[in-house]
Amino acid sequence: MTRAERLRPRFWENVRLRDMTGEEWESLCDGCGKCCLNKLEDPDTAEVAFTRVACRLLDAESCRCGNYRDRKRLVPECVVLSPASLPKVAYWLPATCAYRLLHEGRALNWWHPLVSGDPETVHAAGESVKDWTVSELTVSEDDWEDFIIEDP
Repeated sequence: MTRAERLRPRFWENVRLRDMTGEEWESLCDGCGKCCLNKLEDPDTAEVAFTRVACRLLDAESCRCGNYRDRKRLVPECVVLSPASLPKVAYWLPATCAYRLLHEGRALNWWHPLVSGDPETVHAAGESVKDWTVSELTVSEDDWEDFIIEDP
């Protein structure tokens, strides 16, 4: 049985985030890699600025974590999304993120793999960070402001 066959049809439209299976929850990730961009948060306004400086574990070609299973151990500041943590961190997720969209009661984008049926549409639509990030290993944190981008 394939992964798609194990998921309830269009579950994201009628299953609450907290009621999704682990596999359904994980399938919400569109593979854009935007959540792996380092962000700067203004302490006075809580405004979040995205940078093109990516987590050291991000694979810039696939836009996936290079060590998803051990990410929290390897990168202690990594935020592990869950139904419990989502309400606290949704504001710093990109506006196109499926977790944020569903949390806010909005629909998934046409290019999301669950909608399109193709994991490559996120890249074809220009909605991923594919091949335009720089690793945090090559940029001093003091210089991250030089890499601020518009909301990805």
